[in-house]
Amino acid sequence: MKALVSYFSASGNTAKLAEKLADIAGADLYEIKPAVPYTPDDLNWQDKNSRSSIEMRDRSSRPALADTNANIADYDTVFVGFPIWWYVAPTIINTFLESYDFSGKKIILFATSGSSGFGKAAESLQPSAPNAKIIEGKVNPSDKDIKAMTEL
Repeated sequence: MKALVSYFSASGNTAKLAEKLADIAGADLYEIKPAVPYTPDDLNWQDKNSRSSIEMRDRSSRPALADTNANIADYDTVFVGFPIWWYVAPTIINTFLESYDFSGKKIILFATSGSSGFGKAAESLQPSAPNAKIIEGKVNPSDKDIKAMTEL
């Protein structure tokens, strides 16, 4: 299996987890970066006018990516990591999935969250990669969970 660990990290927590997963899986690492980085004010979920709140209210929102340089065609399995926002993946993950052809690929989700599980993340991402198999991995996975995810 040739694997890629791709991730979006707003505050650094998902980045740390992605690095650990890539190390354990022997996978390449790719950061999903927004064209316009998120500021702490943008991420204030308690402010209904913050950038993240506005994006998450509009499920058709597709924040622009800084680049589309991931060589997705080179991989059989793509891990996709993100923080859970409003019980789903941030809409930038939809942008990422819609920017590449994931046909025939296995996408394994992993996430970080302060309090919630995946919610409807896998279900809400499937239309963005309709010809891929999306598998719900783990939220805040332990080392044991990470090892198990590499065997999915």
